[in-house]
Amino acid sequence: MRFRLSILLLAVVVAPGFLSAQSPPEKKKKLPLRLHGFVLGNYAVRTGDAHPPGKEGGRFLWADERLRVEISAGTAKGNLSFQFKGDLFHDAVANKFGGVVREAYLDYSRTWLDLRLGRQIVTWGVGDLVFINDVFPKDWSAFFSGRPLEYLKLGVDAAKLHLATPALNAELVVIPFFEPDTLPGPERFFFFDPLAAVRTRFLREPASTTSNTEFALRLYRRVAGSDVSLYAYRGYWRQPAFRPDQFPLPTQLQGFYPRLAAYGASAQRNVGAALLSLEAGYSDSQDDRRGTDPAIPNSQFRFLAGYQRQLAREFTLGAQYYVEIMKDFASYKSALPAGFPVQDRARHLLTVRLTKFFKYQTWKLSLFSFYSPSDQDALLIPEVWHAFTDRLSFTVGATVFEGRRPTTFLGQFDRNDNVYVTLRFDF
Repeated sequence: MRFRLSILLLAVVVAPGFLSAQSPPEKKKKLPLRLHGFVLGNYAVRTGDAHPPGKEGGRFLWADERLRVEISAGTAKGNLSFQFKGDLFHDAVANKFGGVVREAYLDYSRTWLDLRLGRQIVTWGVGDLVFINDVFPKDWSAFFSGRPLEYLKLGVDAAKLHLATPALNAELVVIPFFEPDTLPGPERFFFFDPLAAVRTRFLREPASTTSNTEFALRLYRRVAGSDVSLYAYRGYWRQPAFRPDQFPLPTQLQGFYPRLAAYGASAQRNVGAALLSLEAGYSDSQDDRRGTDPAIPNSQFRFLAGYQRQLAREFTLGAQYYVEIMKDFASYKSALPAGFPVQDRARHLLTVRLTKFFKYQTWKLSLFSFYSPSDQDALLIPEVWHAFTDRLSFTVGATVFEGRRPTTFLGQFDRNDNVYVTLRFDF
């Protein structure tokens, strides 16, 4: 980690001077560094009386003051540029100060080629908060605690190569350093853990070796009026698996990230006044292709259909249907330890997004809802946003979980309902 941070800091220091050196001396005055950013206050308060034990399990689920600094520069011809986004923050819940590099990369562009090196956020697929072929890391703790949506996606230290030809476009992402998802932890969240009594746990991340390097490929082009993409990925599941040392009375858990290969496709096109989206994928759990290891996720087929259209002036509806199907359900059931809850072979999910703007788009009312008819659980995120000026804005919203069983994906978070507020000043 120290080596990776040193490389990023070196890029911050060296890149601006390097970019200026690419232009003749008389051009330097036209290439100033561009500085932007924002100051953010973001707070989430629990609506229930139950609090997790420990110093971080108080009334506030999240309380954060943050300074974002964004620096960018580029050559006169535009073929070489630099971008840096970093946050300095105070986490009032944990009572700590810190900093994080969100993005820090160099871009090199030619007519048919683009190369990006450094820490970057990559987003693939056509789903709205439903991810099939977007295999890149995410911060689910941020999403469930009312933080701004941009903090759902995490950056990776990678090289991204984009090739454009008349017949086909290609995007290749090479990730030598593994970056996992950030998951809700017991310090601030209630969630289901069938082995909660086992306190001794170890977690091993994939080593940064050539054989462990992740590769992600996207091929895309326009076909008969549709934007069509094909995807392939070789790497790891972003969420850890834990294997007990023994059954039925384990004393410790060994955590690891199983190997994953993923393949998929997506298509999106306008049909009349509506936007239609389709996406499919297959997640090949390479460390347990027979589905007989209960510690490792089963291989899955995933499908998504989406519909979006404007119902009235500045009023938009978006709806999605998603399903994931276990490949080896019989093997999964037979290998599941006694007392563990049985998942359904197919998990169905419906989402609806409603968005309405008012007063020259200075007010926005929105609602995003997840509902699973198979799990019988749901998540509602109503939100009100208001721009006082071009630079100052205010957001208030809620994260409301509902579930009939505490073992389903959304139902396990039923005691984490919260109301959040955000005040942001851009500069």
